[in-house]
Amino acid sequence: MSQIINNGFLDHKIFQIVSETAAQMGVRAFVIGGYVRDCFLGRPSKDIDIVVEGSGTALAEAVGEKVRSHVSVFKNFGTAMLKFQGIEIEFVGARKESYRRDSRKPIVEDGTLEDDQLRRDFTINAMAFSLQKEDFGALVDPFGGIRDLAAGIIRTPLDPDTTYSDDPLRMVRAIRFATKLTTDNQTFTIVPESLESIRRNRERMEILSKERIVEELNKILVTDKPSIGFRLLDQTGLLDYVLPQLEKLKGVETVEGKGHKENFSHTLEVLDNVASAEKKAIAEGLLKDSVFEDGVETEKIRTEPNVWLRWAALLHDIAKPATKKYDPVLGWTFHGHEVVGARWIPKIFQSLKMPLNEKMKYVQKLVGLHLRPIALVTDEVTDSAVRRLLFDAGNDIDDLMLLCSADITSKNPRKVARLKANFDLVKTKLVEVEAKDAIRNFKNPITGDYVMTLFGIEPCNTIGVLKEAVKNAILDGEIENSFEAADKYMRQMASGMGLTPVVKE
Repeated sequence: MSQIINNGFLDHKIFQIVSETAAQMGVRAFVIGGYVRDCFLGRPSKDIDIVVEGSGTALAEAVGEKVRSHVSVFKNFGTAMLKFQGIEIEFVGARKESYRRDSRKPIVEDGTLEDDQLRRDFTINAMAFSLQKEDFGALVDPFGGIRDLAAGIIRTPLDPDTTYSDDPLRMVRAIRFATKLTTDNQTFTIVPESLESIRRNRERMEILSKERIVEELNKILVTDKPSIGFRLLDQTGLLDYVLPQLEKLKGVETVEGKGHKENFSHTLEVLDNVASAEKKAIAEGLLKDSVFEDGVETEKIRTEPNVWLRWAALLHDIAKPATKKYDPVLGWTFHGHEVVGARWIPKIFQSLKMPLNEKMKYVQKLVGLHLRPIALVTDEVTDSAVRRLLFDAGNDIDDLMLLCSADITSKNPRKVARLKANFDLVKTKLVEVEAKDAIRNFKNPITGDYVMTLFGIEPCNTIGVLKEAVKNAILDGEIENSFEAADKYMRQMASGMGLTPVVKE
C-alpha cells in the first residue's frame, strides 16, 4: 500500500458516504478499475466501481437508503447499481474466479480485495483506492499499474495465457484499451509477451458470443483513431474471427506493371478520416440526428460519435475483392462494388448478431451511395443530379457527404487538393438546391388515393406510372415541387393515357 492520494480524486460526496456506511456495516470498500485509471489519466468519468469485502448488494442498498436513490440489483451478476448526482455507482462483492475450458463464464467464490485484483484483466484496471477511514485515498496497486500507466503499457496481472484462455474477450479488450487510451501525447501498446499470447489463444474466440465481440468493436470504432484497433486485430489473427471479409481487402495484385490501391489500408485511412471529421463537426454543432419522441420525429444536435457512420466507413469498400477486374486499357476496376457491398450488409449484420432495423438500413444506404457524390465531383454538377442525390440520401445526406469526403485519399497531395476543392463545390450546390427545392424530405405531392378519386379508378399500375412520372419531373427540374405544378403535370399525362376526371372541379 502506497501513499495517500490527495489530488481531489475522491472529493465527491459519494465516496465519504460509502466509506462511512461500510464502516458502520463492518466491511471494507474500495474504488477500483476504470475510475482509478482515468483519474491518473485526467479523463472525466461518471462510472464508479466499488468492490466490497462482503456483500456488495447489501452495501449498495444501505447507501441507496442514505442518499434516497433507487438501487437496481442484478442477481445473476451479483452486482447492484445506483445513481447519485449524475454519476453511476456499481457495487460488487470481492470475489475470486476459476474457469472451465469450454466457457468464459467463471465459477465465482467470495474473496478478498487481493483475489479481486488478481481476476482483473489488466494491471492498469486493477488499481484501487481505499475508502477506509484510517487510510482513505491510499492507492492499492500490487501489480504496478501506475507504472504501466505512465509507460503506456497494456499488461495482464497474471500470465497472459491464463488471462486470455480463461476469458478470451480480454484479448479484444486489450486491443480496445490500446486504441482508446492512445492520444497525440501518449501511445499505449500491448506488451510483446501479451501480443504473442493473443496470437496463441486466438482460437478461443470461438467460444465468445457475437454480441459481446460487437460490443467491443463498437467501442473501438468510436475512438479517435480506430485504425489502431483494426491493425492490432489483424496482427494478432483475431480479425479472421471477428470480420473475415476485411481480411480479403489486404494485398495488392499487379498485372502488366499496374497495381491497384491497397484496399485494407485505404479502408482504415477512410475510417480515421471519418472519425476526425465527425469529431470536428460535432464540436462545431454541424451534425443533426433524427429522433422519435412520443411518435413525433424531431432533430437533435449530435453530441456523441455515430457508431453506425463508423460501420459504414469500415464496410464501404467491402465488396471490392469480389468485383475486382483487370482491363488492359483501364487497369484495375471495381465496377458495382457499392451495389454488391450494400447487398452484403444485411448478411454481415446478421452474422454478427447486429440489429437488422433502421441502423442496418442506414449503413446499407451509405455503402450503396458512397460513390454518388464522388461522381458529381468529376462530372458537371447539375441541379437534377443533386436533387436525386438529396432524394436518395434524405436526412442522411450530411453523413454521406462526410463519408465521401473522407474517401478522397491519394499519395498525390495535388490530386487530393483538387478533388477536395471540387467536392466543396458539390456541397455548395447541395445547399443551394435544398434551399430552393426542399428535396431532402421529398414527399410526392400526388398520392394514390388522390389519383383514384380524381379519375374514379381502382388500384392499378397506371397510378404508379403517374406518380413516378411526377416524381421524376420534379427531380429533373421540369416542374416545381408543389401540388399545383404536380397536379397539372399529372393531369396532362393522364389525358394522354385516356383518363378523364370524374369529380366535379
